Order: sequence, then C-alpha cells, then structure tokens
Amino acid sequence: MKRLILTLAAVVASATIAAAQNYMVVNSEKIFKSMAAYNAAIAELDRLAESYQSQVDAKFKEVETLYNNYMARKSSLNAASQSSIENQILAKEQEATKFQESIFGTDGTLMKKRIELIQPIQQRVFKVIENYSQQLGYELVLDIAQNAEVLYYSPKVDHTQAIIERVK
Repeated sequence: MKRLILTLAAVVASATIAAAQNYMVVNSEKIFKSMAAYNAAIAELDRLAESYQSQVDAKFKEVETLYNNYMARKSSLNAASQSSIENQILAKEQEATKFQESIFGTDGTLMKKRIELIQPIQQRVFKVIENYSQQLGYELVLDIAQNAEVLYYSPKVDHTQAIIERVK
C-alpha cells in the first residue's frame, strides 16, 4: 500500500513538473531593440516629437509674450481694453493647449504615427513568437520585459535569442 501511494505521488509530481515546463520566457524589449526597423522607427518618432514640441513651445511662448506685454501696459488700459486683451490671451492659450493635445494626445498626430510605424513591427514579432512557441509545443509565453513581478527564471526557458534570430 505504501509503495502504491509513493508511486502515485511520484507520477503526480512528474505530471506537475512536466506541465509546469510547458512555457517559455522572452524579453520583447530586447527583441525589438535588436531590430533595425524598430530602432529607425523610434528614431523617427523621437525626431517628430522634438519638432512638434518646438512648435508647441512656440505657441506657448507667444501666449507668454502677450501676457507679459499686457501686464506691462495693464495700468494704462481702460476696463474694456483689459477685458478684450485678457480674452485674446485666454483664446491664444486655449488654442495652444488644443494644438498640444492634437499632437501629443492619445488620439494625436504623434500617437497615430507611432501606431503606423510600430504596430507592423510588433505584429511581426508577436507572430514569430506565436509560430515558434506552437512549433515547439509551448502553451504559455511570458514576457519579462520591464516586469517587476518575475523574481527568477531559469535561462533554460528564455528563448529571446531564438526569437531574435527568427525575426531577422
């Protein structure tokens, strides 16, 4: 009876260990950074962001100049003129803020460009990962890129380099 229980426990333990090994680990950040197309897309997005930021800064600088000129002349203006200039300043500020949102917002020009440039690369990498894991019989793929919750993983389950080689 003891032998049967021990044998059964060994079989259950073996099955558990075998099932637990049906996963692989990849570092998507490392994969993406190994790709020339991804690096070129990021560089282009950075250039665009810098250009857009200078346009946004110019619009807010214009608002600041209007405000400073207004403050310097405020005491010599009548109430109607003060109100008119204040409304102009507020309108310019709202225009600058709206422009900034149209560029950097979640539906802005930069986000649309990011989707246009990065999404095809991501889809390609994810498809390679999916095909690779299916070919080798893995049922679960864990991405360890910037994941603070993964405390340890064995290098034996890390297939990042194999994915990098397949993506190129």
